[in-house]
Amino acid sequence: MAANSRIEWTEATWNPVTGCTKVSPGCKHCYAESLARRLRAMGTPGYEQGFTTITLLPNRLGEPLKRKKPTKYFVNSMSDLFHERVPDAFIDQVFDVMRQTPHHVFQILTKRAERLPHYFAQRTVPTNVWLGVSVENRKHGLPRIDALRQVHAAVRFLSVEPLLEDLGTIDLRGIHWVIVGGESGPQARPMAPAWAQNVKRQCEAADIAFFFKQWGLWGADGQRRSKKANGRLLEGSTWDEMPSLA
Repeated sequence: MAANSRIEWTEATWNPVTGCTKVSPGCKHCYAESLARRLRAMGTPGYEQGFTTITLLPNRLGEPLKRKKPTKYFVNSMSDLFHERVPDAFIDQVFDVMRQTPHHVFQILTKRAERLPHYFAQRTVPTNVWLGVSVENRKHGLPRIDALRQVHAAVRFLSVEPLLEDLGTIDLRGIHWVIVGGESGPQARPMAPAWAQNVKRQCEAADIAFFFKQWGLWGADGQRRSKKANGRLLEGSTWDEMPSLA
């Protein structure tokens, strides 16, 4: 079943695909990989073959159809819908469900941004779908924004998490929402406050909604402590802005 989520910027997760493989430094300490190991040990369906096996789960396609309450769904929190091993035909089925449930919002995040222009060349993004890419550094993350910009979507967003370095100047044309966060987990890499502040100020200058998700394991003062203890304040405030098209 679709599960309620503790991710600050969504309400529930929907995983018609499970499993993934690493493509860039942002994947190094993947939370989904660790969670998948626990789910496999518990005998949870969908994780029997391990995390690096891409598993299509047609039996989960109908989950959003059963929920009448309007809900924000993070699609494939335990995978990447645009992974090269997920066939176009199955992605089509996922989008068919989203079209049938216009009362929901579906948030799709990918690191395989190069596939987006090809997939959507002869397809349209439903108006209730928010399409996003991960941007963890300059080398791998910034080019994904250019690929995302080639696709028309009601909301295009960036997940700048984990933010691993200063991104410099970001081309935010056509972007509606930016999420920033540091890394959590026992092997987390620290995020410098100046890196997050740089993204925030560029969003403000471009009038783009900004959401600061977390510091993660490392606080703004550079000290290791729990994610909860480090909190979510950036420059003295909580930033929970959502896209104006929502």
